Amino acid sequence: MDKVKRILKSVNIYKIKGALRIIKHDGFKALIHRLRYGSGYWMGYDAWFKKHCASDVQLQEQRNKQFSYCPLISIVVATYNTKEQYLQEMIDSLIHQSYSNWQLCIGDGSTDDFVETYIQEHYANESRIVYKKLEENYGISGNTNRALELATGDYVGFFDHDDLLTSDCLYEIVKSLQKVHHDCIYTDEDKLNDNTHYFEDPHFKPDFSIDLLRSQNYISHFFVVSMDVIKKVGGLRSEFDGSQDHDFIFRCVEKANSVYHVPKVLYHWRMHPLSTAMDPESKMYCYEAGKRAVESHLERVGIKAQVEMLPKPFYGMYHVIYDTLNDPKVSILIPNMNNKALLKNCVDSLLEVNTYKNIEIVIVENNSTEKDIFKYYEELQKQHSNIKVVTYKGEFNYSKINNFGVKQISGDYILFLNNDTKVIEPNSIRDMLGICMREDVGAVGAKLLYKDNTIQHDGVIVGYKGYAMHAFLFLGKDDFGYMGRPKVSWNVSAATAACLMSKRSIFNAVGGFDEQFKVACNDVDFCLKIRALNKLIVEDNFSIWYHYESKTRGLEDTPEKKERFNQEIAKFQKKWPDILESGDPFHNPNFDLNKGPFRYPD
Repeated sequence: MDKVKRILKSVNIYKIKGALRIIKHDGFKALIHRLRYGSGYWMGYDAWFKKHCASDVQLQEQRNKQFSYCPLISIVVATYNTKEQYLQEMIDSLIHQSYSNWQLCIGDGSTDDFVETYIQEHYANESRIVYKKLEENYGISGNTNRALELATGDYVGFFDHDDLLTSDCLYEIVKSLQKVHHDCIYTDEDKLNDNTHYFEDPHFKPDFSIDLLRSQNYISHFFVVSMDVIKKVGGLRSEFDGSQDHDFIFRCVEKANSVYHVPKVLYHWRMHPLSTAMDPESKMYCYEAGKRAVESHLERVGIKAQVEMLPKPFYGMYHVIYDTLNDPKVSILIPNMNNKALLKNCVDSLLEVNTYKNIEIVIVENNSTEKDIFKYYEELQKQHSNIKVVTYKGEFNYSKINNFGVKQISGDYILFLNNDTKVIEPNSIRDMLGICMREDVGAVGAKLLYKDNTIQHDGVIVGYKGYAMHAFLFLGKDDFGYMGRPKVSWNVSAATAACLMSKRSIFNAVGGFDEQFKVACNDVDFCLKIRALNKLIVEDNFSIWYHYESKTRGLEDTPEKKERFNQEIAKFQKKWPDILESGDPFHNPNFDLNKGPFRYPD
């Protein structure tokens, strides 16, 4: 009875609306599985993987393939009292590789001789296996380093003693090295449930994302690195045991000329009662070590920041709070027409909720007709020396209005902001600014919520139906989403200009907003121009705002507006055919983007 009361107490109108959306999009069965397993569970993954993994015919074709570049890949494994089943399956997953130029380097810190005896009895004729019995157990890092000492390969892959590689794993790695000898390569992965023997919980990863790596160790398995880089950075460090791989990956990518992602599930992480895959709370020290790994990385690359570990249930995720040295001025640019109440709601939150004080607010007046809005403008400018109103005359053109507004500001950082927004998290502007001040960053987006506390914006994925779409649309504000993306900072191809911060120098470098995009596409286009400068767009999920979307100008709900929207989409497609063809690098081709961002295929 108490359980029923708790469930009923937790139900509210917003959760009911969310449930109805799930039923509408995916059916009632999907809702049941969402309630039971969470938003990231894919009921049909095991069947999908088995259908899409390399067939026997394909594996034989791979064995017959003659690459022009055939590096030796050393697979490093630290064993410790490994179960016979796990040891056999781990080794056999290498024996069955379709690419044959590999060696398995085992550093055995076991308390008995089982592993050594088993290898002698079952793999005595396999010259590619190099084994060393260690004098003692040096811990995961120490044992792995001693296995690494056995490696003679051009590249080294790191393999847990109870996990599995797919039979085409090394083939796909080597295939990716034919045109460019990347320093670091990583793959997608999933989990093998030791109880059900099903593959589940696939991790379809983005291409290299430094902000996501600082937020969580998304690279994890399978990670392969050139021996040249290893010689520069050294092996694993025992002071980071528990997250020694996170620390090691940071040190490698810091020295890498290129980091490449193979978007295929090529590694199975086994879930059993003693693994962190099965019980995230089983090794809390891992998450503390991960925090120190992020801090150590930031110190090496000369970035001043503080790192916070997120609380349960977000263990293993981190919030990097970048310093805002000298607190530079942020110019907040707000286009407006009429609607005093909406604008006042926005401005009041900037003055009363926002904690970052070195701001100026520049309101760009465009075609207002209501007397009370002009009176409000006068009041604001009399009461606040850091607020001014400038007038743009002409038809509504979002790009032209903002380009005009930028000429009126005095700050080196610009926050493009819709009048239908409101600050929720007090440190939102400071958090965005800290990220934006980094040399490698061109623009920063925020997490925007509808009034019902569901997500309106959490980054933009390019390619949906020939254009783009907001990620995690309609998810609850605290929803874990896909692999925790809505809870951390991550790199995206674009973010909405409803709340977008950029450097003034970057704005000038890309020529501002493209004025052919009057209403739609302008912000995505702006971000892609920044990406073309090799600068990052960061989605900052610690900057949280309400967005009462399109209340001033209205929705695209008339034939004329729809036609205008379609014309601007056509212009966008003509301008950016490459990314539409190749796909968003911060998404993953294994998802079915026709259904929306981060949606599993059927």
